[in-house]
Amino acid sequence: MRAGLLWVCTGSINRGCDELPQGAEKTHIIVFANEKGGTGKSTTAVHVAIALAAKGARVACLDLDHRQRTMGRYLDNRAETMRRTGRDLVIPRHKTGDGKTAENFEGLFAELSEGADFLVIDTPGRDDPFARMAAVRANTLVTPMNDSFVDFDLIGQVHPETFKVTRPSFYSELIWETRKARAKEDGSTIDWVVLRNRLQHIEARNMRRVSEALDQLAKRVGFRVIPGLGERVIYRELFPAGLTMLDSRDFGEMGLAHVAARQELREMMAALALPEPAALTLVA
Repeated sequence: MRAGLLWVCTGSINRGCDELPQGAEKTHIIVFANEKGGTGKSTTAVHVAIALAAKGARVACLDLDHRQRTMGRYLDNRAETMRRTGRDLVIPRHKTGDGKTAENFEGLFAELSEGADFLVIDTPGRDDPFARMAAVRANTLVTPMNDSFVDFDLIGQVHPETFKVTRPSFYSELIWETRKARAKEDGSTIDWVVLRNRLQHIEARNMRRVSEALDQLAKRVGFRVIPGLGERVIYRELFPAGLTMLDSRDFGEMGLAHVAARQELREMMAALALPEPAALTLVA
């Protein structure tokens, strides 16, 4: 077993893994991108990566935020927990870009894509040239946002009284151009997913207005809207140990609220509709 890498293929699952596609050209690229920080982007990216690995998929992760390095530190914390406790946790292989040269990005992209079914890329919460390079290569582009018009403003503008969408914002235009470039390059499409994080558990007027605005904008610029992870303290508490909501079986059940959080994760993974072998099922 290579350091920092567990493919989790045993028994009948191993036969499924053998049937998975090989080579960088077969890797499904999932890019988490949002030029606004504080949207739960890195936490969601890590949970998606671990969920895929727990199914038996071969997953690699690339953190392009060399300054904060939240994804990288999350997975480093996970490796340390594994060493400290002796628990056998799934840990995707992962690297962090230096944020300086295209050669570094290209090298890490090729290295991590090799032999991986999924490459999960976490980008900085700011405009970044390497984030744009990653976005144009995405098969699935995920833009997490908090459930507020402050975050909505990144992708669209609304009338201050009616809350009707008046026009797409600069980020929607950027993704539109990115998708056109991808289609021109190889004829493929980028599945753009806007993921609503930190949804409140009580229906509120603001929640309905944001939902209606997202539906309006989705029809204009062509993204899908799915629910993400709720506003729960547990997600922040899991970070120091590098754990996710899928690890409660190894570390003890965490209460009814955490069972609900695990269900949120399952629903999010289903809504992402990522390609995966039917033989590999999410650990219950």
